[in-house]
Amino acid sequence: MNQSLEKMRQMHLTGMARAFQLTTESGKNEKFTSDEMITHLIDAEWDERYNRRLDRSIKEARFRYRASVEEIHFDEGRVDKNQVLRLAGCDFIKRKENIILTGSTGIGKSFLASALGYQACSMGYRVLYQHATKLFGKMKLAKADGSYLKELARIERQHLLIIDDFGIQPLDAQSRNTLMEIIEDRHGKSSTVITSQVPVSLWHEIIGEQTIADAILDRIVHDSHRLDMKGESLRRKKALTKEQEEEI
Repeated sequence: MNQSLEKMRQMHLTGMARAFQLTTESGKNEKFTSDEMITHLIDAEWDERYNRRLDRSIKEARFRYRASVEEIHFDEGRVDKNQVLRLAGCDFIKRKENIILTGSTGIGKSFLASALGYQACSMGYRVLYQHATKLFGKMKLAKADGSYLKELARIERQHLLIIDDFGIQPLDAQSRNTLMEIIEDRHGKSSTVITSQVPVSLWHEIIGEQTIADAILDRIVHDSHRLDMKGESLRRKKALTKEQEEEI
């Protein structure tokens, strides 16, 4: 047994080694047929590798929230539940489609985008979450230190890119060109989720430069799923609930 365990560990079959050790120590191996034992060990190794890969994907995605579709608030018609559940199947990524989430601050846009991102990670897709302001700031620094093309290539490799809080401030010329390059690289090849407090009808003003704005929006909007979230701010609601609890 010890020799087999050591060989499994040397071959980096950690899930299999753990399952083999636990099964042997508990005496359950005596209840397994040879086929059942092999299946049990393979399943354990499969689960181990899946969980490691998922943890690595989530860490690399750098989500704003640790979120799941099951935790999304559908009360008060905040967002179309059927549409969200359809999107959670991630077929939109297979079809290289985009999602635009709009609504007032605190309504849950970032949480919903993160939940869809987590779902995509669980299905084996590469995902990257970026706050819009930080993304454009980072790309300016990348231009200055010569790593701009490398950063663009990293973004392009993602099956799903989440740009959160787009439109907080108008884009300058450099940020506008960066957004154009990102969207152009991804168009027809991968999916992008964009969240914004600003209605899509005002995005031309945010982007500026009519010709570039037209080109960007043509690639983002026309094949996108649009979700306009409504209702009371969840952050404000939670703050009020906390205050009420403290008063009791």
